[in-house]
Amino acid sequence: MSVKLGFIGNGNMGYAILKGLLQSQTLKACETGVFDPLESVRDRAAGLGSLIYDSEEALSHDSEIILVAVKPQYVKPVWEKLGKTAAGKLVISIVAGYSTAAIKEELGREDIRVLRVMPNTPAMVGAGVFGLNADTDALPVEKELAEKWFKALGLTQWIPEHLFSLITGLSGGGPAYVAMFVEALADAGVKHGLTRASAIQIAAWTVYGSAKLLLDEGMHPAILKDNVCSPAGTTIEGVQSLEEDGFRAAVIHAVDKSKNKADRL
Repeated sequence: MSVKLGFIGNGNMGYAILKGLLQSQTLKACETGVFDPLESVRDRAAGLGSLIYDSEEALSHDSEIILVAVKPQYVKPVWEKLGKTAAGKLVISIVAGYSTAAIKEELGREDIRVLRVMPNTPAMVGAGVFGLNADTDALPVEKELAEKWFKALGLTQWIPEHLFSLITGLSGGGPAYVAMFVEALADAGVKHGLTRASAIQIAAWTVYGSAKLLLDEGMHPAILKDNVCSPAGTTIEGVQSLEEDGFRAAVIHAVDKSKNKADRL
């Protein structure tokens, strides 16, 4: 075998994972391989030093572990090809909407092990969240290896597969909700006189700093909120307004809707 980890598909998320693994020196470029139908995507991966393959079958044959990062509407032929070439190997799937049972059915054989992983886009900057299927049939050494790889790109959590649609709605969609919050904070700044660029920087750093404080100090969010809210002060007025406008309920409802959509995929 030529490579430890082979990527079938190397779009935005696949490339983020590949680049993060190489930048963190978790894997060497020569230990990774890539197949993608788009020449520009292959060239980008080649620029990192990865070995480039001209077919899914060739990559599968040469890889110890195969990571499938293909859009759901295009992945069906990939499963069929892997069913013929990946016997006895581990396939890691970040394909949304495909359960382990569905993947196994498409592969057409039980001797290919499957590990579902749900990433999110902050993996591009080494701050991703990776939900790993706790119900996988991956070997213990493979689970340990996968956890090591994804930890180099952010937070890893072993999650029962029946909660994967929740992870899709929570951390998968979460960056979009956070971006909307940052944009709304920035809009308020612009409304009262800040330039757009300044307002976005202030809003984004406020979110980043608050999240870092929670994580670094192991602080419950309610404590941070209470610490900022002085008696009869300005912040408690804003908190009351958010409560009156249903801020918490709106966020919970957004995750509910996203989860329910994931359930139907």
